[in-house]
This record gives sequence, C-alpha cells and structure tokens, in this order.
Amino acid sequence: MDVKKKSEIFSWVKLIITAFIIAIAINNFVIVKAEVPSGSMENTVMTHDQIIGYRLAYLFSQPKRGDIVMFPFPDDESVNYLKRIIGLPGEVVEIIDGKVYINGSAEPLEEDYLKEKPNGSFGPYTVPEDSYFMMGDNRNSSLDSRFWEHPFVRKDKIIGKAVFRYSPSLNFIE
Repeated sequence: MDVKKKSEIFSWVKLIITAFIIAIAINNFVIVKAEVPSGSMENTVMTHDQIIGYRLAYLFSQPKRGDIVMFPFPDDESVNYLKRIIGLPGEVVEIIDGKVYINGSAEPLEEDYLKEKPNGSFGPYTVPEDSYFMMGDNRNSSLDSRFWEHPFVRKDKIIGKAVFRYSPSLNFIE
C-alpha cells in the first residue's frame, strides 16, 4: 500500500475516532436521554415518550417553578424521575382541595398544564434551602414529593432540564 492510501485511511480513522469522542462527551456532559416510564406527567409528557434533557441548564441559573427536570428518585437513587418543579427553596407549599398555594397566598398557583382537576389536601411542606418540591402534571396518578419519604430534591441532584421530545413526535417540552 502506498503512502497516499495509508494517509487517507489514517485520516478517516482519526475523523471517526474524533466524532466518537465528541458524541460520548456530548452524551455524558451536555445532554441526557430518557424514556418516560409512567403516566405521571400526562398530558405534557406521555408514557414511552423519548426525551432529551439539557445537563447544563442550571450551570449559570437557578431552576424555576414550572421547569420539568430529571433527577434520581430521593428514596431510591438508582431510579430516575421526571417531574415539574412546584416549590422553590425556602417556600412553604400547601395543597388544599387539589390546588397548590405558595407561602400562604390567597390565590392558588395557575397550572394550565394539569391533565384533570386534582384532588386531595397535603402539607404544608417547608422546602429546605437548595432544594425543590416536585409534582407530576397528572396529579391524581403521580407519586411525587407529596408521597415520598424524602420529599425534596436537592439542586445538585438535578440531572437536567427536559427540553425536547424526539419520539414518537418532535417538539419542545414546556
């Protein structure tokens, strides 16, 4: 084999290895892929939807109420969950007749993303500093902060913010 062919082959091998390393880096440090295993976030995210989360979403900003995030389940960190942030650090969250009230407000949280009218009364819960209170959008069928032994998710445990659904349809998650 002549030098020109060896050089061409070596060039292709370098390109493939570089692409592979970049793909692994992006997958491990920038995005996270997940399949939704349950209906706790319906109708926002459906069972078996394939989603992509952005790992760097909170590198220079704080999570906001309403963000949908991925995190290890506080009672069993071998399982990842997807829920919506409802309570922020230092807030008091109370659910009365299915409506969420923050810090004793007379007006409940505006939640137009809910699947159906939620039921039940829970709390109050005082969210520790650097932690969040999570709830599913399908409130009547969601095992979330209201039911966990450890009801809060620390900021450093948030894996990423859900941003995009790529299967079965393509669209952004809000």
